[in-house]
This record gives sequence, structure tokens and C-alpha cells, in this order.
Amino acid sequence: MSSRVERRSNPTAWAAFWVALLGLILMPIPLFIGLILGGGLSLVAAVLVVIALLKGLARSGRGIAPVVFAAIFVLLTWGGISIGGGTIW
Repeated sequence: MSSRVERRSNPTAWAAFWVALLGLILMPIPLFIGLILGGGLSLVAAVLVVIALLKGLARSGRGIAPVVFAAIFVLLTWGGISIGGGTIW
């Protein structure tokens, strides 16, 4: 095996994807549980999205697809929280 094996994936992008998806799934839980769990995970995912995006752009765009989906999940979570998700649903 060569020492110059290039990694094709972006592990930070996949971490952002799964954390954002988990935040989106947990967001609708009522009585502020979803707000705390889903909102907290979406904030972590937003930070991971920025880091993964910078890493992906440094690699000529490799691993950008999970970052885009993670960003969409974060925006959906924040949109759901802004209309009452996690608090009154």
C-alpha cells in the first residue's frame, strides 16, 4: 500500500451530515426537549458544516455533497424551531 493514498471522503462532512440529521429528527419533540436537543445539535452541525466546507474547498470540492445536505438539514431545523417546533408541537 502506498503512503500517498489520497482520501476521497471528508469525514467532517459526514459528521456534520449525521449530527444535522439527528438534530432534525429530534427537533419535533414537544415541551422544549426538541428545542434543547435538536437546537443544540443543529448548532454543533452548523459549526461542522463550516469546517467541512473549508476542508472540502481546500480539496478541490471533494466531499461537498454531505455538507450541502447537512446545511439544508440545519436550515430546516432552525425553520422548524422558529415556527414552534420543540416547544408547542
